[in-house]
Amino acid sequence: MAELAFTLSAAPILGGVNQSIGENRIVERDDLALVSIATPIDGEASLTASLETGWGLALPDPTVSTPRGETRAVRTAPDQLLLIFQHGTPNADATVKSKLGGTGYTTDQTDAWVILEVSGPKTLDALERLCPLDVSHFPDGGAGRTVMEHMGAMVIRLGADRFLLLSASSSARSFLHAVETSYRYVTD
Repeated sequence: MAELAFTLSAAPILGGVNQSIGENRIVERDDLALVSIATPIDGEASLTASLETGWGLALPDPTVSTPRGETRAVRTAPDQLLLIFQHGTPNADATVKSKLGGTGYTTDQTDAWVILEVSGPKTLDALERLCPLDVSHFPDGGAGRTVMEHMGAMVIRLGADRFLLLSASSSARSFLHAVETSYRYVTD
């Protein structure tokens, strides 16, 4: 039997979307890794110390994220957070585990989510049409889980008119279509 030789390589879920709608931008962020970290019972102090040592991050409070450069921790449940960081290879979980030293339970979530960075002068208007959360009152770093159209999503404010939007990769095309449509309604 002949041996098959091939190499698999990662590809952006949406093909690397990078588009303008008016003065607004929608960019797929396929350079970011997502690793979920669960806190062991009675382990919050140890996990907090590991986050500080490994990334210079504080344990985030609910509804906010703690950033350090392009790395960010987002509280997703009482004993769970999502670490978002730039990482180009498929070993994000191993990288996080090595820095945590056993102080948290990890699961690589990178392929489970699509990440869109949206920005521009009509971003708040577009999000107002999509999202039941009043993101205009989010501080920089504010974060929340919500629904956009019929899809579960997470919203993280990066700046005045700049946000990360996360949704399930299985509905990525529908999610992108909803975001594009909302921008078109507020820019025309």
